[in-house]
Amino acid sequence: MSISNRRDFILSSGAVVAASALASPALAASRGKIDRRVRSAINVIRTQMPQVSRLYDQSAGVLMMPRVRRAGLGFGAAYGEGSLLIGETPVDYYSVAAASFGLQFGVQQYSSALFFSDSEKLTKFRRQDGWTAGADLEFTVWDQGDTIDIDTNTGSDRIYGVVFSQEGLHLGATLEGSKYSRISR
Repeated sequence: MSISNRRDFILSSGAVVAASALASPALAASRGKIDRRVRSAINVIRTQMPQVSRLYDQSAGVLMMPRVRRAGLGFGAAYGEGSLLIGETPVDYYSVAAASFGLQFGVQQYSSALFFSDSEKLTKFRRQDGWTAGADLEFTVWDQGDTIDIDTNTGSDRIYGVVFSQEGLHLGATLEGSKYSRISR
């Protein structure tokens, strides 16, 4: 097999693995299941991540994605469902879908949260039909919730993303796009 054929095989295999791992209809969760997962993710924040807990308390709203599954081999994909909370109350349900390309390999599951620190950004998010991370609004992301430090560089940001409770292994350097869409549950 030539190098070009091997590369094409690896890339296409990665796309098939990612698509099959993530596109299963079994991933669609009921409202009750999403609510239970969100409460569990909030419990992790409250008990294990004091700095994130303070950010949660100060936010106008939180988009909590308690279970996002990601897989990739060359091409990658991720999908998860969660809810938008104002206070502790879910007001809308959302999905996040992401696609990536680059040097990557692995399967991972994680939780993520977007904290809207003011009602203006929260209102803008809720009025849009779908929202693309990085294109529609800029935000700051921390990969580990225990390393949050809001300083003069990030203090003016109004949306913060935190990734936590990672399980599995996903390695690589990629270009990625994510889209958040309102769903009916």
